Amino acid sequence: MISEVARLLRCPRCGQGLAVHECALGCDNGHRFDLARQGYVNLVPAPGDTAAMVSAREAFLGAGHLGFVTAALEASGVVVDAGSGPGHYLQGVLSGEDLGLALDSSPAALRRAARAHPRAAAVGCDLWGELPVRSGVADVVLSVFSPRNGVEFARILKPDGRLLVVSPAPEHLGALIEGLGLLRVDELKRGRLDKALGAFFELEDRARHERALTLSHGDAVNAARMGPSAWHLEPGELEGRASVLAEPLEVTAAVELSVWRPRYLPCELARTITGR
Repeated sequence: MISEVARLLRCPRCGQGLAVHECALGCDNGHRFDLARQGYVNLVPAPGDTAAMVSAREAFLGAGHLGFVTAALEASGVVVDAGSGPGHYLQGVLSGEDLGLALDSSPAALRRAARAHPRAAAVGCDLWGELPVRSGVADVVLSVFSPRNGVEFARILKPDGRLLVVSPAPEHLGALIEGLGLLRVDELKRGRLDKALGAFFELEDRARHERALTLSHGDAVNAARMGPSAWHLEPGELEGRASVLAEPLEVTAAVELSVWRPRYLPCELARTITGR
């Protein structure tokens, strides 16, 4: 699918359009980016989730624990999943002639996302920087438990496009967090989200979705490993903490789904806000 999504991309070095040149993507200015044999292209290499974190996420999501989140997402057309991980949510929304683009900074995640769906391609980039996607090409941008680059999301969306943001509620997986001593969800997260996106988007809808989950010790470890807490724990530490928990462990998964529409911003005002 790289050849088909190339029309959606731009060179991260000069901003020119990209096209397939043998085993690479390239622009007319001669910048080239090799295609990995696993089917993805990394335009701006940056640190990302480790292979162990990606495997844990794939196992936890593959078990269907957060299937209710995927079911709540409605997306069609050109769908860009920013912070896609292994492509689980993108895979869940694509159908028919939809076209999916998975963006992530982790090569381990990109290898899996490249195989997530026949109508999707995976591209590596820095999600906090300028995205290697052309302006006004996306019908939907997904941001599911991932960084939210408001100015770039607004730029790549069509004027009538939508941004779908899934973020954890303060009590999300609370019993698991308490039992394993993990990082808690910031109770001010919604306020920061609204402030970060409000300059570029108008909030159209916000809904809460939750499910009761029954987790094994293995599920609990995978849930912990796929999040930011994984960066702060020693090998084997999670397994030791999980071993003393009740099995199965009853927890509640609670998220908020926010739907945003791009604001119209004159170029001069957009530059003032972003500094670009």
